[in-house]
Amino acid sequence: MADSVAAGVGEEKETENEDKEREKRAFNNTNRSEKSGGPSEVTETLGFYERNANKKDKKRNLSDLSLVRFISAELTRGYFLEHNEAKYTERRERVYTCLRIPKELEKLMTFGFFLCLDAFLYVFTLLPLRVLLALIRLLTLPCCGLRANICPYCRKSSGSRILQPAQVCDVLKGVIMVLCYSMMHYVDYSMMYHMIRGQSVIKLYIIYNMLEVADRLFSSFGQDILDALYWTATEPKERKRAHIGVIPHFLMAVLYVFLHAILIMVQATTLNVAFNSHNKSLLTIMMSNNFVEIKGSVFKKFEKNNLFQMSNSDIKERFTNYVLLLIVCLRNMEQFSWNPDHLWVLFPDVCMVIASEMAVDVVKHAFITKFNDITADVYSEYRASLAFDLVSSRQKNAYTDYSDSVSRRMGFIPLPLALLLIRVVTSSVKIQGSLSYVCVLLFYLGMITLKVLNSIVLLGKSCLYVKEAHMEEKLFQTPPSAAPSRASSRTHRAKHTSSPPGDPADEEVSTSITTQPVHQEECPAPHLPSSESDQFLTTPDDTEEKDIGQDGMELKHRAPKKDLLEIDRFTICGNRID
Repeated sequence: MADSVAAGVGEEKETENEDKEREKRAFNNTNRSEKSGGPSEVTETLGFYERNANKKDKKRNLSDLSLVRFISAELTRGYFLEHNEAKYTERRERVYTCLRIPKELEKLMTFGFFLCLDAFLYVFTLLPLRVLLALIRLLTLPCCGLRANICPYCRKSSGSRILQPAQVCDVLKGVIMVLCYSMMHYVDYSMMYHMIRGQSVIKLYIIYNMLEVADRLFSSFGQDILDALYWTATEPKERKRAHIGVIPHFLMAVLYVFLHAILIMVQATTLNVAFNSHNKSLLTIMMSNNFVEIKGSVFKKFEKNNLFQMSNSDIKERFTNYVLLLIVCLRNMEQFSWNPDHLWVLFPDVCMVIASEMAVDVVKHAFITKFNDITADVYSEYRASLAFDLVSSRQKNAYTDYSDSVSRRMGFIPLPLALLLIRVVTSSVKIQGSLSYVCVLLFYLGMITLKVLNSIVLLGKSCLYVKEAHMEEKLFQTPPSAAPSRASSRTHRAKHTSSPPGDPADEEVSTSITTQPVHQEECPAPHLPSSESDQFLTTPDDTEEKDIGQDGMELKHRAPKKDLLEIDRFTICGNRID
């Protein structure tokens, strides 16, 4: 028993000795590592060095805080951009987008300019001929005798319309132009010029800004007045008519066209005064007004549809400015007896105005797309949407004239501008002798040739753009017979996701775009085929799609998307979407 107790006490002493030796060795190793490997265990923070966490109470090495070491660290410090590759790639794409904006924007502007030119030339070339054909139709109306069911000459039944709706609209346009032209003779352009020239520069600057705002408001409400007149005059008689009559609508349309033409005349006169001023200060102030537009547009939030509205407004504004510059040049050339040397005096100012307008548009659109992360490819979508209007106006199921569709889309109404140009040309150019009439006839034939060639090229380009955008099936969809609001039309389209077998929309439709429109029979509830193209030119978003259950459950409505094809004449009234 005693031996076992002594053996246990001896083992405890041995373990205590081993622990003490182990602690001594660890302490010696620690001291040795501090002397030999101290700098290797130091961490770097902002160029300074500190000890390990368990040695913070010791004094820092003063040699590590030297100025030379800090400067050398700054000179040799490096970094790798690839650690944030996504950020720098995005910045580079933004730069490329800004570089592509001028090219893509000018493509859209050029296409839109020729669209406006086509609608503008239509008033001078084809509209008089269409009015003449409609009047011939009225004069040859007695050939359809009361006893004859079908006329052997015109092949029309005696119970049919006297004039087609398109012919009625053409006659109304012609009568409005004639009446307003006769009223414009009572406006003295020279007196207006001297009244405006007598005003101060600041007052003229304020007047010009007010005229721009008034022009946008007139264009917005004017197309509504004209559309109301056309529908009131061509509405079927068997329907219940809830309107004030054709005559009041006609008088409102005549008053609108006359007042809008006067407004544009004051704009042209103010611009003419700016060109003829000696120090060109007014012209400089008016050009600087374009750059103020950048401040009011660039720093706002824009979606694709808002940018489309602004693009249409810029197209209309650019075309209107070109016509105003043409009027200014005509008035100045008349005052200098058509001396060609004076044209070269005006040429630098004209180029300066055009260049400033283009520069402002490019800078404005470049920064809007940059701040709102919009790609440059969106302008090709805008171009396809404008091309769709042109192609759809040539279909059998067309429901509007092409010039009216341009007016609704861009806010460009050609009647007042054409009326003012006719007034200026007739007062500036004196026609005397038979040779002058021959020159006028040749000039008219040249305008018709230009109109036809422009229409052919535009139609070919538009078909190409529509095909690239995959919008062919949208061309043959039947427009709704009555649409109180856009919301109700979208609801009606959602309810009828498939058309019945006997619906005309399912029938094979000819792809010809040069045939005459065919009057479609009215149906109480037209069914519109739904397709993926109904949401054309909108950014795809899975959260906004409608889920349709297989067992006929109700549709789950998401936030409605804005289709670019629904944007109309409100383009010139700012950036709002109704």
